[in-house]
Amino acid sequence: MLTEERHQIILELLKEKDIVKIQEIMDLTNTSESTIRRDLSLLEEKKFLKRVHGGASRLLGKLQEPSMNEKSTKNLQEKKLIAKYAASLIEQGDCIYLDAGSTIKEMIEFIQVKEVVVVTNGLMHLNELIGKGIKTYLIGGFAKPVTNAIVGRGALDSLDLYRFDKCFLGVNGIHPQMGFTTPDQEEAMVKQKALNLSREAFVVADETKFSEIAFAKIADISDASIITNRIDKDLLQQYAGKTNIKAVTA
Repeated sequence: MLTEERHQIILELLKEKDIVKIQEIMDLTNTSESTIRRDLSLLEEKKFLKRVHGGASRLLGKLQEPSMNEKSTKNLQEKKLIAKYAASLIEQGDCIYLDAGSTIKEMIEFIQVKEVVVVTNGLMHLNELIGKGIKTYLIGGFAKPVTNAIVGRGALDSLDLYRFDKCFLGVNGIHPQMGFTTPDQEEAMVKQKALNLSREAFVVADETKFSEIAFAKIADISDASIITNRIDKDLLQQYAGKTNIKAVTA
């Protein structure tokens, strides 16, 4: 079978369902695993799909943005695993910024240190932070309904009042060339500002965010370390020397 024919079959499969396994493609094309892996790598380079563990996934639209409620229920076990490790990086006396991401929300229950100050734009974080007795500052600005995040000019002006030891950011896309991205330009600006005001920056994201490219750029891939749950070895090679990636396992 010609390479172009295999590529067409793979893309047709991804139109029918979000994820396709390598074994499924091998069976349909009567082709070896090594050949299919090369096909997937080529199609990923051309931005037709993204590699995931054991197969490939359809790329999301650049403006597609799930609500906080939708994000909170997806990959919950993986998010908790990532969140627990991320929270362990917080030290006594730290001033930290917590972004309005769903994985970052899971961090709060794992924060063990008592002497810590949190600044956040995440409305959904407040009750749990206050319940734990953590000194918390909410930045001002416009309350965005979809993500329950504070954004806009007021948010950017508020952030100017603070400096952070560490910031923890959620993103919609992680790409070795296109960097960290999110669908909304206003949210991207808030994330970028918090990153620039921090001594250390961490992007906290599960494996589904890799190879995705959303509309608005936050920062280059080298501007923050990544904490994730797992990453395909072939995919990891694309990030070698460009950023630090911590893949947390159970």
